[in-house]
Amino acid sequence: MKNDRVTVLGAGLAGCEAAYQLAERGIAVSLVEMRPLRRSPAHKTDLFGELVCSNSLRSDRIQNGVGLLKEEMRRMGSVILACADATRVPAGGALAVDREGFARLVTERIKNHPNITVMEAEATEIPEPPAIIATGPLTDGKLLENIEAFIGEGLHFYDAAAPVVTKESLNMDRVFEASRYDRGSDYLNCAMTRDEYYAFVRELVAAETAPLHSFETPKVFEGCMPVEVMAKRGERTLAFGPLKPVGLSDPRMEGRPYAVVQLRQDDAEGTLYNIVGFQTNLKFGEQKRVFGMIPGLENAEYVRYGVMHRNTFLNSPGKLDPWYQVKAKEGLYFAGQITGVEGYVESAASGMVAGIDLAGKLLGRPRIEYTQKTALGALGHYVSGYAGKDFQPMNISFGIIEGIENPPRNKQERYTKVAERSLAIIDRIRQECE
Repeated sequence: MKNDRVTVLGAGLAGCEAAYQLAERGIAVSLVEMRPLRRSPAHKTDLFGELVCSNSLRSDRIQNGVGLLKEEMRRMGSVILACADATRVPAGGALAVDREGFARLVTERIKNHPNITVMEAEATEIPEPPAIIATGPLTDGKLLENIEAFIGEGLHFYDAAAPVVTKESLNMDRVFEASRYDRGSDYLNCAMTRDEYYAFVRELVAAETAPLHSFETPKVFEGCMPVEVMAKRGERTLAFGPLKPVGLSDPRMEGRPYAVVQLRQDDAEGTLYNIVGFQTNLKFGEQKRVFGMIPGLENAEYVRYGVMHRNTFLNSPGKLDPWYQVKAKEGLYFAGQITGVEGYVESAASGMVAGIDLAGKLLGRPRIEYTQKTALGALGHYVSGYAGKDFQPMNISFGIIEGIENPPRNKQERYTKVAERSLAIIDRIRQECE
């Protein structure tokens, strides 16, 4: 394949990462982005790499699957992780960012790269190779029709986002600062008694939801289950889920709270907070009424109510290879959530793998074998080789990374050894590519 200009569709995390990896290797890139001409229902700005919430990048510990994935990406030169690290805000052991600051920095890095040309246009056709399609889980219209006709029937599920409130509107007499198990004080916490919890759950279950504009029965990804749907599974479901009180104690309350709602910082200044685990499809008025029953949120001011939207992903197993290339068309790749990876970090990781692989192909370099012993490789192997009957989006986890011989019984020790092996492989790959 000739060293032609590469077309990348979409300036989300996957598209930006893919474009950057290609450009850093001397490949000319045309990055096609439909904004500001048109926005999807999830977009609020015209910035690249826009996030839904501050903590979308999750745990930063290598004993956690996504923490390991991020460290692998850092070592491989990820622009997304560099921007995230530069705009991070306090969040205990997690990587949270100032969303606007993060998106602005990503936009600057991409637009100012000498090998990247940004084209404001809405793509409707599958580009000729070499190309990467990273148009995201809300891909629709003529482009979606063409993708489905080319690669097969698309699948759908529903995704939800949690509300964001202002700190100054909180009743701080009922709120305390703490992270679980005394790991800092990065979260605001609303403790609930038994009576307060059950009164809240009863109203939550009975609250009115917004209609979903689709002809399909909603298929909700477990990792983004709306809080009202979880509550309907049983009265105590939330108390053992996002409202679990384990590791937290309110200094003003005798004994451990029955349930705790946590709020996580959503901007660098600490003026906005995301209600953790409260993805929802309740009508806006119902959110204000029912969530107002949570101690401390009685008069909360919402800068963003929770929303729910359809996500689209491909039936990728057998159609993509572990580097996200379409098996039936050399030089054509998909990246991001449209492939069936779930989460912002995973999306950026797929863009990184696709971009590096396509660059290597154009430059005549050997293909990088990440293997299933790394998080980067395991994610690609899951998407391309899932053998079950019901392929669903997947976050990275140690469950899909190849284990080690004679593993320690202690889970954290075992994960540490797996992570050390993985990072050693990544370091070797990086050295071989220099």
